[in-house]
Amino acid sequence: MRAWRTRGPRARATGYPDGEPMRLFLVLLTVVLAPLAHGQRVQYSASPRLFPVWTNDGGDKVIQSDLRASLDASSVVNSTWDGERIRLFGARNEVVGFNLVIEAPLLPLENASVEFNRLDSGLGHVIRSDPAPGQGLFDWTSRPIELFFVRYLTIKGLSKLSYGTYDERHVPERMRRPWTGLGYGTGTWWDRQDHDQAYPEIAVPIELVPHFDVAQGTNQSVWVDVYIPKDALPATYTGVIRIRTGGALLHSIPVELNVRDFELADDPSCETMAVLGYADINLRYTGLPWPNCGTPQEITSKLVRDRHFMMAHRHRISLVDSETSGCNVWKNDAPRPEWLPRLDGSLFTAATGYEGPGEGTGNGVYSIGNYGSWWWKGQGQAAMWARTDGWVNWFEANSPATERFLYLIDESTNYAQTEQWAGWIENNPGPGNRLMSMATQDLPTTLTSTPSLDVTASWMRVGITSVWHNAAATIEADPTKRFYLYNGHRPAGGSFSTEDDGVALRVLAWSQFKKSIDRWFFWETTYYNNYQGGMGQTNVFESAHTFGSHSSFDNIIGETGWNYCNGDGVLFYPGTDTVYPSVSYGVLGPIASLRLKHWRRGIQDYEYLKMAQAKDPAAVATLVDSMIPKVLWEYGVNDPNDPTWVRTDISWSIDPDLWENARLQLAQIIEGP
Repeated sequence: MRAWRTRGPRARATGYPDGEPMRLFLVLLTVVLAPLAHGQRVQYSASPRLFPVWTNDGGDKVIQSDLRASLDASSVVNSTWDGERIRLFGARNEVVGFNLVIEAPLLPLENASVEFNRLDSGLGHVIRSDPAPGQGLFDWTSRPIELFFVRYLTIKGLSKLSYGTYDERHVPERMRRPWTGLGYGTGTWWDRQDHDQAYPEIAVPIELVPHFDVAQGTNQSVWVDVYIPKDALPATYTGVIRIRTGGALLHSIPVELNVRDFELADDPSCETMAVLGYADINLRYTGLPWPNCGTPQEITSKLVRDRHFMMAHRHRISLVDSETSGCNVWKNDAPRPEWLPRLDGSLFTAATGYEGPGEGTGNGVYSIGNYGSWWWKGQGQAAMWARTDGWVNWFEANSPATERFLYLIDESTNYAQTEQWAGWIENNPGPGNRLMSMATQDLPTTLTSTPSLDVTASWMRVGITSVWHNAAATIEADPTKRFYLYNGHRPAGGSFSTEDDGVALRVLAWSQFKKSIDRWFFWETTYYNNYQGGMGQTNVFESAHTFGSHSSFDNIIGETGWNYCNGDGVLFYPGTDTVYPSVSYGVLGPIASLRLKHWRRGIQDYEYLKMAQAKDPAAVATLVDSMIPKVLWEYGVNDPNDPTWVRTDISWSIDPDLWENARLQLAQIIEGP
């Protein structure tokens, strides 16, 4: 037997986790000797007992070396898996996801495949998917069930932008060192449970990897998404997942989906905004960062970008970009033409291959001059008035329901300049005074230094509770103001880092609900060129590190450098990659991250919360307080004279079953009298 891939300091000292070799040896004896005792021959490569399977809802990230079911089948029983069957529930117009885990503890599993394309109500209604070869992956009109082969990324260092390391409790649980008292850690990088482990992250459509191997001593995840159509019956739908090896049936796993008797809205209550890059996408798909107008590369660019919008829409997430995202200079007081179907919802219809949440519903938000890229900067008040008049006139005539704003400046401390620009818009005698101004800065600063600013987007790390509470209450009471938060940072909330807990982005959406945050903003989704870290083009299929520099190795936090971070700026992976062709799948559209799906789970929870709140606000408030007792500024700080730090653990549980139970409680409130 080979040396086992291990976890934890005690395992490293012995070469094996305590008792693991003997337990696995007993599994092997059971599989081998039991048939022989009855005079039977056995095909070991196709024995289901040699390759245990189980599922979870994805909120528990299963690293590739985990062999939980092989060691103790009872340890993997959870809200979606009773040891024999998969049990799910959801509303109409909801996507329910789950993670299938296939383990190969003793022998490699070769030429494996997974099949699942039908759920039957027994009452005449069926949820069924058709095959989707090639570019058909981006036609969802007959594919409510999608399967994804999961790729893994190795975590080699801690994400410095997502949490501090002065208190080990700020670090995701499985990346913590042993700690005592107020989070004081002991040990080194190698004492972190999941150091150098492969985390599940990239959801490659199974059509692109129809057959795969599972190496000995590892597992392989297959993610499944089920979109529950609006015409689904409130009934229990049943189906079967079949796992084969070399064509021979290995496992048949029953699936039950309980469709609840309510429907999620197409227009999400949980408002989001994530930035879609331009040059980075073009380089990967066409080989040119700035293709010329009318060329095949530019036509491909428009197709690929629209498919990003469609995939984001399937996950209930709104995208924004800049007027510079095009083949020519754009100085019109209107979005580029390709934005029209995104805004009016025609991009998200069956005519373009779209089916799912938000069908026929527009993107909902537009950022003018994203990141402060508006072209009339420096031309004075008259130019500001003329340009904002033009933008308001266009939107009121063509897309009045779209939330729009002028993105004045990003993370600037020149508050006098921000206030001047915002004041110009506010005092515009024409229609331009109806355009909101937006900037990224701390919310309390807006009240003291930029009172004319309409939309404040803040990055919440820690803060004095009373100061932030009062500022948020002031903004909430003013119907002309909006408050966004962007990115994420522990312990205030979940983060977007690859190694964060599987429930992290669910926590983020619940926090948005609890504190009445108008919109959650993620700074970039296709950051493939790590120019800010001086690292250049990233092979995102091989490297978890996407942002900041990697300049050294630290014995406590692993690989590190300026703002070193895993997964930051990347929620989509390129379906075609001309920079790293050896990892390219050759499809003209994005491949989703699992973090995109985790965020969707939280966004859909938000819809449950809003619907349940309308029925029983007291019960919902109690449930929210029990799930996230403290978030954002509720933690406070240890030193008001230096309000940049706090010693505390996170307030929420990372047990996905508790979160699924909370969703079930919300469903019961919604369906109640």
